[in-house]
Amino acid sequence: MTTPDSQQSLQDEIADLERRLQDAKARLNAVDSPTTSLQTTSDVALHALLLLADSALPLGSFAFSSGLESYLAHHKPSPPSASQLPSFHVFLRLSLSTLASTALPYVLAGYRNPADIETLDNDFDASTPCTVARRASIAQGRALLTVWERSYKSQYSSTATEISGDDSSPTQGSAAAEALISFSSALRKSDLINAHLAPLWGLVTCVLDVPLRDAAYLFLFSHARTVVSAAVRASVMGPYQAQAELASTELQDRIRGLIEEGWNRKVEDAGQSVPVMDLWVGRHEKLYSRIFNS
Repeated sequence: MTTPDSQQSLQDEIADLERRLQDAKARLNAVDSPTTSLQTTSDVALHALLLLADSALPLGSFAFSSGLESYLAHHKPSPPSASQLPSFHVFLRLSLSTLASTALPYVLAGYRNPADIETLDNDFDASTPCTVARRASIAQGRALLTVWERSYKSQYSSTATEISGDDSSPTQGSAAAEALISFSSALRKSDLINAHLAPLWGLVTCVLDVPLRDAAYLFLFSHARTVVSAAVRASVMGPYQAQAELASTELQDRIRGLIEEGWNRKVEDAGQSVPVMDLWVGRHEKLYSRIFNS
């Protein structure tokens, strides 16, 4: 004869076994579900970020110093044997500010409004008076478009409607892929299209399902990495010191602050925050001898 206490104990044991059975069935269904074979949104975004962050990505930025070589040539240290590192830090800060005020709004707009890519490209061209900066932007933008065509298109154009990121939806991803394909086709047929880097960066990262803030951060960080790399080649610093510069909390805070400042800035409000930067960049091709392309 069982007592009430023993009956309650058996009921508790049965309930526990049933709960464990349900958990086991749920795990089994998750393993067997075909959706688990697909990458999660975070996995896809991370993979795309790693692709775009690769310094070997053939965008041509390695050939340009973003005005650093000209700046150093026009700001000789005194005495001549003094380090140029302080001048470099000033230039990097001003260069990032310039990029954030002139190009970042077009990155954000290219991501948010894929259908406007041709208009954004044309407006960015019209608002870039410096010939050297314009030439570099077009060279790198077309290189990014070539990377998309030859390396990413077959994979990401077919999956754009299946995956959505933080600031995108399946509809937006599909529209971005269609806009990018259309823009690439139009570029081959018309001499009026330029293919600037900033709006294309926003459009490509949208197609690759990179969250918008990450796309903006990587855009500014890639610029900083380019300038730091140029400083190494110009013998301003060594490779270990360069990595320390890129890893510094000062750079991280600087980039985040610039993104916050420009997050809601419209392309109509984009403008040069450091006018003398155009002079430093433009004077590069006037140097008697130079390491980088102008």
